[in-house]
This record gives sequence, C-alpha cells and structure tokens, in this order.
Amino acid sequence: MPPDEHERTIAFAEIALGQIRALGQAASPRNFEIWYNYATGYNQALNQSINEALKKNGTLSEADLEQIYRTYLAPTRAGDRVDSVGSRVLDEIKQVLDMVNAAAGSATIYSESLADAGQQLENAKDGEALRAIIACLVEGAKEAEHNNKKLEAHLAASREEIEQLQESLEIARSENLTDLLTTLANRKFFDAALAKCMTEAKDRNEPLSLLMADIDHFKSFNDRYGHLTGDQVLRLVALAVKQNVKGRDIAARYGGEEFVIALPNTALQSAITVAEHIRRAVMIKELMRRSNGERLGHVTISIGAAVLRPGDTSQFLIERADKCLYAAKRHGRNRVVCEADPEADEKPAAAAVCVA
Repeated sequence: MPPDEHERTIAFAEIALGQIRALGQAASPRNFEIWYNYATGYNQALNQSINEALKKNGTLSEADLEQIYRTYLAPTRAGDRVDSVGSRVLDEIKQVLDMVNAAAGSATIYSESLADAGQQLENAKDGEALRAIIACLVEGAKEAEHNNKKLEAHLAASREEIEQLQESLEIARSENLTDLLTTLANRKFFDAALAKCMTEAKDRNEPLSLLMADIDHFKSFNDRYGHLTGDQVLRLVALAVKQNVKGRDIAARYGGEEFVIALPNTALQSAITVAEHIRRAVMIKELMRRSNGERLGHVTISIGAAVLRPGDTSQFLIERADKCLYAAKRHGRNRVVCEADPEADEKPAAAAVCVA
C-alpha cells in the first residue's frame, strides 16, 4: 500500500472513532463501518441522512444507526452477493460450454476415424486386415462411449450446481429488494414498483392510491424500551400491513418507522377503508416484552392517503400523502387523513413542532 494511502485510511479511521467517542456510541463493527463511510464522504446519501438526524436530534439513537446501516450499507453487500453469485453462474456455464466443445471435438475425431476405417474396409484384402479394422472400430466405439458417459456425468453435476447457484441468486436478489427486519419490500424496490404502477394506471385509466403510515411516538418508545422492542413494534406494524393488502397492492418499509402502500385500481375512499383496517389492526395489538412477559401497552399509527392526479410524478404523489400523514399527526395521531379532508389543507402553526 502506498504511504499516502496508508495515512489517508488511518485518518478516516481516526475520524470514525472520534465520532463514536463524541456521541458516546458503542465501538461495534457496524458503528465503525457507518462512521468510516461517513468520514470518506463517498456515500453522499448516507452523509446527508446522518447530518439531518444530527441537526434534528443532536445525536443518533440505536434505531437511527440500525436504519442507516440497513438503508445505505447492507443493500450494497446484498448487491455484491448478487454480482458474486452471478459471476459463479457464468463461470459454471463457461465450463459446460468448454466440455461441450471438447465433446464435439472428440465426436469429430471419431467421425474421421470411422471414415478412415470405411476407406480401409474397401481396400482390405484378407480376414486379418478386416479383424484389425474391426478391432480399431470397437476400440473407438468404447472410447466414444466412455467420453459420452464422462460428459453426461459432468453435465449432470453442472446442472445441479447451476440450479443451486440460481436459487442463491434469487435469494440474494430478493434480499437486495427486501427490508430484512420486516420482510416487506424496501424503498429501492418500492420506488421502481410505484413508477411502474403509475404508468399502468395512466395507460389503463385506473385510479391509484397511496398510503403513507408512521408509528406514533416511536422514538420515545424505542428510547424507553430499547431497540429490540422497537424492532418488535416495526414487525407488528408490518404484519398488520401485510394482512390488509392483497393482489397488486405493494407495501414497503420506506425508512425508519415509516411505511408506504401503493394500491393500484383503488379509489381514494377505498384506500381510506384499507388504511382504517391497518390502523385498527395495529391499535388492538398489545405489546409484550419477550424476555420477561412485561406488558408494554399499545402502539398506534397515523396514515395519510392521496390519489394519483393527471401529470403527477411519484415525488408529487408521495409528497401529498406525506402532507396528509403529518396532518394526521397534528390532529391527534392514531387517525387517517386523506387529501380531500379539510385538515390536509390547513397550514401548520409556525411554532408547532410535530414529533413522530
């Protein structure tokens, strides 16, 4: 390693450790990786997310760190796995093609051998010569049979290997598009899926509704009971979402404690009904600490609903649903607000601060 590269990487490491000390965080491999990437400045989205969180809260909670890692670093590793497995598939296919080419070469040699034997048979003068030619043909046939069996065994093994690699590739691709904690789709998948849904809605002249949901007071709940219980809350909400979507609906964890659901061919009023079902499903569940059975009470969610308009981009649609979500927060939480509701158009008071 060049001396300047050594010094540069050491400087990044020292910055990362300095950030960990300053914020009083555990010097875990995950936290070090986050802050090392932050120090390099190469991952601009990660840096922006950290800067916004620090500006808003002055620190990063355990939940913040976990979400940043899952959003900006874990998907990269999943992408690397996809590339790695895909490369192995290509290598295996290349080996199969090499074997087939070798077999084709052997077949060509055998064909030439048969042609040569045929010529010799025409010129054979006695039985001894015939026996020699026949013995040569038998030996060639045995060698061809041996090569064919060897090829069949190689092809069978390669087929099994490729099938296993394809299965691994599908798993890696799935992980790259799935939020590992909730098993819902992740933001990367949802953004692409929403764009497709919008195009189909416009082509088919169908309605498309969007729900944005956020867990009420999640940060204080997470800080009070710990991130493991916070993870349990996220899974509970994800389960309520899964149980109330169907068909072409697409649900995803959009970031942190925020969820998003696209509802193709669904008018706004029907989307509100789905949102209410999800809200009630979350509200009636009582949380319990798994370690000691302690009852922790209930959590609630607020939901905003918007419908696709002519000329909409995905950003405009999401922004309107998000606006409705925060209107629901301002008006007491644990409720659904759609863009047709008067609350959605109210201007928030300048001094008002909406805490999730």
